[in-house]
Amino acid sequence: MKKAEKFSLKDELFNAPKVAKIAHEIKKVYPSFDVEGFSRDVTEKFPSLELKERIYHIRDILHSYLPNDFMESVKILLTALPPELDPAKSDDDFGDFIYTPYGEYVCAYGCCEAYLDFSFLALREITKRFSVEFAIRDFINTYPKETLDMLMECASSQNYHERRLASECLRPKLPWAKKLKIDYTLPLEHLELLYSDTTRYVTRSVANHLNDISKLDAPLVLRTLKRWEKSKKQTPDEMQFIINHSLRTLVKDGNEEALSFLGYKKHPPIELQEVCLKTSVVTVGEALEFDVEIVALEDVLLLVDYVVHFCTKRGTHSPKVHKLKKLSMQKGEKQRLKKRHPFRANMTTRKLYAGEHLLEVQINGTIVHKEAFELKV
Repeated sequence: MKKAEKFSLKDELFNAPKVAKIAHEIKKVYPSFDVEGFSRDVTEKFPSLELKERIYHIRDILHSYLPNDFMESVKILLTALPPELDPAKSDDDFGDFIYTPYGEYVCAYGCCEAYLDFSFLALREITKRFSVEFAIRDFINTYPKETLDMLMECASSQNYHERRLASECLRPKLPWAKKLKIDYTLPLEHLELLYSDTTRYVTRSVANHLNDISKLDAPLVLRTLKRWEKSKKQTPDEMQFIINHSLRTLVKDGNEEALSFLGYKKHPPIELQEVCLKTSVVTVGEALEFDVEIVALEDVLLLVDYVVHFCTKRGTHSPKVHKLKKLSMQKGEKQRLKKRHPFRANMTTRKLYAGEHLLEVQINGTIVHKEAFELKV
């Protein structure tokens, strides 16, 4: 049987057909554009480039095939853009990654005072097709006041992609993004306009933004959420989503105030009757299986997590918290939870090492059981 090829995200997002697509779109509005030359110069280096490198590579090849005048070349790109993403959607409408280099083009060649207003307008158009949350961070760092003012306009836009941008690009810990130099509290002014949004795409960004801040200033996040909840500007269900999503890191860390805000007691009235590991030795490619049996001594809300302490190359441990289950239990009730945690070979997020690992059961932020097991590679 032929072995299945490993999925490649970079090849899925940036490949020859995608490059040909934007080349022909540009050709329609800029007849002298060399489709074949552009496509060849872009794709011939793809095999040696990672995902982000491909974005910058396309940006640079665009620069060599478009007019030397920045404003003229960007006008061509904007005219070549496809229609805006469907404004009737409310979530998960990321657009096509192949347009990421357009925002990077504006950043690389237009992040200067002479082009500032023009670049802002261009970025706002591009983000309606694919988010410019990464490219715009150079503008935030170089021209903070001007960019923050522009993003305040985005926060009031009729287009929810612009509204989301006003939160997402200002996240202090946005994954894979350049570090921001501004004070993390400044964007709270933008979030004040966005937390009552009717679009989940926007409110999820707001919650992710607060979750980032919680790693820097937990009391500020808790004060903000309590004030927002009291304001009644958001529907109860969506406000609860924002609260839960914003506090997820604090909850995993066992922050007592965050747990209390969500209705969980730090030391719940329960009895842990049994934690059963099916085996004390797990081989990569297999799974760690375990059961947890809980008895409620009073009516109680429980947030049950488990923590795997992975053995590192140096022989130390790196913990990772995983969700297990939320429970609402009555006095005397018994619950038995079962979990199967796979240890897959060739994980993209973590390299597995042989050695002693630890399993912890965490209930309402408190570790209630710890047990070692061995991983064989």
